[in-house]
Amino acid sequence: MRPHVRPALVLLALLTLLTGVIYPLVVTLLAALAFPHQAGGSLVTSGGRVVGSRLLGQPFDAPRYFWSRPSATAPAPYDAAASGGSNAGPLAPALLDSVRARIAALRAADSTATGPVPVDLVTASGSGLDPDISPAAAEFQVPRVARARGMSPDAVRALVARATLPRTFGILGEPRVNVLALNRSLDAAAAAGPGAGR
Repeated sequence: MRPHVRPALVLLALLTLLTGVIYPLVVTLLAALAFPHQAGGSLVTSGGRVVGSRLLGQPFDAPRYFWSRPSATAPAPYDAAASGGSNAGPLAPALLDSVRARIAALRAADSTATGPVPVDLVTASGSGLDPDISPAAAEFQVPRVARARGMSPDAVRALVARATLPRTFGILGEPRVNVLALNRSLDAAAAAGPGAGR
């Protein structure tokens, strides 16, 4: 048995070095060289300050902003270190209660919103960090945002249309709207002056 222990330990050390140190370092270096923005977390900055990431959702609850998908991360929402879904089944009382509460919050924020609430505004994604909403979820919020900002709904819809991303490679996924990018474009339109967003 002793003749087998030494080769096994040497092989363990070599594979650990190869797959646990060298390979991750090479992949990290190549990613940093080929895709520096994405490898750095796709961070979004404003005035030299990081305001978020294009890849991670964040909370928006002011009426003048589009709201993100709910987050299921715990203990704090949108916590990238605790990425994960709630794992609640479709009939779980906790899930039904959170969906009802989210619908009530959306209706309270805009009493004129009478249509069906898009499902992505009341349920978390599998990661709990989805940065995007569907175009239908954005359209549902247009009247509230337009009213809160004193903009015409058509001007807000134009910003939504510009922020809408198509299917990846034309076939993967669904069209989506990055909430952070859309909210930043709303703030930019407001900063440009009262006539810019009308």
